[in-house]
Amino acid sequence: MKLIETGLPGCVVIEPAVFGDERGVFFETWNAARFGQHGLPTKFVQSNVSTSVKGVLRGLHYQWPRPQGKLVSVLEGEVYDVAVDIRRGSPTFGRWEAVILSAENRRQFWIPEGFAHGFAVLSERAVFSYLCTDVYVKEADAGVRWNDGDIGVDWPVSDPQLSPKDSAAPLLADIAEDRLPVYVA
Repeated sequence: MKLIETGLPGCVVIEPAVFGDERGVFFETWNAARFGQHGLPTKFVQSNVSTSVKGVLRGLHYQWPRPQGKLVSVLEGEVYDVAVDIRRGSPTFGRWEAVILSAENRRQFWIPEGFAHGFAVLSERAVFSYLCTDVYVKEADAGVRWNDGDIGVDWPVSDPQLSPKDSAAPLLADIAEDRLPVYVA
């Protein structure tokens, strides 16, 4: 397994070792011992899968005060995956990082607690997998507007398909401080 650091401390891209021949491929998507050796989570409590079509944008989502760290990957298709640091007091507050995740490149993206997350589907269809460090809690569900100009994510879709919830999400500057995670050095 290879780790690729991003511009957001804690957010890393993971490239698994892939073993293949004419029959197909095999690779580990998660191994507690290997992840622990790299300071990555060794416990996940919820696994989710979503299916979306080309042009769908999901996000930017987070939970507070019950934050979730997410290990995300694509089982089919390709997405533009984004993490945004929304931790009050963080030196990288409001900054974002993006990575292409696909069934072909087999990359995973670790997004720690305290970051908002979203993705845009680039292929005709995508099957997206999330391993989460905490369960979904409806009362903690929150979001940041996908096209917040102060954040400036360079999305590869100009007119995405959005849920009503994502369309109405607030700008980061309009979110009450007690509804944002706190940076801990």
